[in-house]
Amino acid sequence: MNVNHFIRKKARAFSRFSAKHFTSIQIIVIYYVIMTLLTMFLFSLPIFRKADSHISLMDLFFMAVSTVSVTGLTTFNINDVFNEAGIILLEVMFQIGGLGIMMISTFFFMISKRRITLKQRQLIMTDMNQPKLSGVVKMIRITLGILVFFQLIFGVFFSIYFHIKDYYDNLFDTIFHGFYQSISAVTNSGFDITGNSIMPFANDYLFLIVIMFLIFIGGIGFPVLMECYEWFTFKKTKHNLPFRFSLFAKIAMWSFVILFIGGALAIYLLEKDHYLAGKSPLEQGIISMFYSMTTRNAGLQINPLGDFQISTLLLFSCLMFIGCSPSSVGGGIRTTTIAILFLSIISFLKGESNVNIFGRKIPDEDVRKSMVIFMLSLGMCFASVLFLSATENHTLISIILEVASAFGTTGLSLGITPNLSTSGQLTIALLMFIGRVGMLYTLMLFVPKERRDSGYEYPTEKIIIG
Repeated sequence: MNVNHFIRKKARAFSRFSAKHFTSIQIIVIYYVIMTLLTMFLFSLPIFRKADSHISLMDLFFMAVSTVSVTGLTTFNINDVFNEAGIILLEVMFQIGGLGIMMISTFFFMISKRRITLKQRQLIMTDMNQPKLSGVVKMIRITLGILVFFQLIFGVFFSIYFHIKDYYDNLFDTIFHGFYQSISAVTNSGFDITGNSIMPFANDYLFLIVIMFLIFIGGIGFPVLMECYEWFTFKKTKHNLPFRFSLFAKIAMWSFVILFIGGALAIYLLEKDHYLAGKSPLEQGIISMFYSMTTRNAGLQINPLGDFQISTLLLFSCLMFIGCSPSSVGGGIRTTTIAILFLSIISFLKGESNVNIFGRKIPDEDVRKSMVIFMLSLGMCFASVLFLSATENHTLISIILEVASAFGTTGLSLGITPNLSTSGQLTIALLMFIGRVGMLYTLMLFVPKERRDSGYEYPTEKIIIG
């Protein structure tokens, strides 16, 4: 029997079996588990490693989870273990992890002109966290094009810029690091391949502003990028007609901007008499804005985190816990979750029964989902902090920052990751994986494929609250 025919036959058999016995969410999670194991295997191959390097199986597993979840936490120095081929492999794998398995696989389906089945569209809808089936392939085509376009354009820009500024000794390093910085920023990966993150560029304000813009592109959400593209093409052909953005795009954009400005202002106020003291107003503003942006998911840093006060590090932890927009490269509870919770509190204080914004009512189900995601995520992170405080010999603030960084798939750390025990590393790895998949999907993993309504409901009775 032909080998390719045998593989296709087995793949179809597995597809039929999985479709029958598993939900779309369970299948997507299985795909990410398989991708993690594949990444772990590839990282273990000598071709991607330096000749004298040696890392344990646990380190390989942790690195694989961090790569697929696009977190950036590592238990070893990447530049001491991986060669150039290993760094390129790392870029490929966190590209897949950041953009999503279904986006990458659908891209190959499209270029090979293969038909995308209904089940595959359902998996795309699940992986991209979309509420409806229609338009998911179009969204992948547009957003993938946008993200790759920005990576290529700014990869060339950084390469030319680094050459002009004479940051690297030879042309290969200049181009290599130029494209690495572009891909890393767009995918919000935050992996440090030099041992200094982007600290050598701390005083290069143009570089930092461009990096912040690329982090924004990766973190604002794929549906928002698609709507911005549609708005641009709409305005080119229908100049005088209004274009209506979806409620999701409006909330995602406004919450992202408010958190960015509010975070930058809070960082400035906390550090103006400490780390920012003695710096110029421009430098204070750039540093505050950069950390407000990078703590939301990128994990890049321009100075040691130990330079900041504990109160600022707690603020960083809150920003990492919130994370980026849904359907983006980022993790955390997501910006729309915290926005809906805030709006529901405002509605309650105003005595309103509905949560309204931009002339639309937010469904009660979405409000309940936001509350569940927030409370369970907070409870899981709190339990993780308690567990690590009992098992690890590190300061409380370093553990809080590590837990928030893992759940938010950010990658910022006070340097305790390599010194965690095996149980501590497994805890952080689990948080990274849940942060990538999402708390809502993690909960729905345990929902059976077939659900039945009870067919009755109990009488209502008021209770005392508060």
